[in-house]
Amino acid sequence: MITAGDFRNGVTFEMEGNVYQIIEFQHVKPGKGAAFVRTKIRNVIAGSVVEKTFNPSDKFPTAFVERKDMEFSYSDDGLYYFMDPESYELVPVNASELGDNFKFVKENMVCKILSYKGKIFGVEPPTFVELQITETDPGFKGDTATNALKPAKLETGAEIRVPLFINEGDMIRIDTRTGEYMERA
Repeated sequence: MITAGDFRNGVTFEMEGNVYQIIEFQHVKPGKGAAFVRTKIRNVIAGSVVEKTFNPSDKFPTAFVERKDMEFSYSDDGLYYFMDPESYELVPVNASELGDNFKFVKENMVCKILSYKGKIFGVEPPTFVELQITETDPGFKGDTATNALKPAKLETGAEIRVPLFINEGDMIRIDTRTGEYMERA
């Protein structure tokens, strides 16, 4: 059991038959009246985000979300197959459980599969990935305004903005949380 007074970012708990994860929390002690906890919580199964206030003494059962490393094998007809490295079992994941940042994942990359009581609800790609540029305009000498960026297509099909000095065939590192270029690899 966890009390609302013990809420921290990333904590998961059960409420009204659903599993929620704390995105933001704030303990508020007004000058007059009782203290309360203002939160922004995300339903981990449905993905919806709501703001809710709690009494600090409210108690909720803790929800244990399993995070397991699995290797992305291939995709077929809207299903993405991940291999368990211990049992070599292929686990199908529906495209709706994948986040926007999955566009940076290529075959044989290890991702974290998030599940609650056996039901998969999310996939976390690696934080940083190295991908090859397959298509971009050439950068021209003297075309160096501050932080000038150009569009580039990656080997996974995703498009991002990169600095002018990056050329086709270059390997770059990308932060999958923001989808931004980090550096040459």
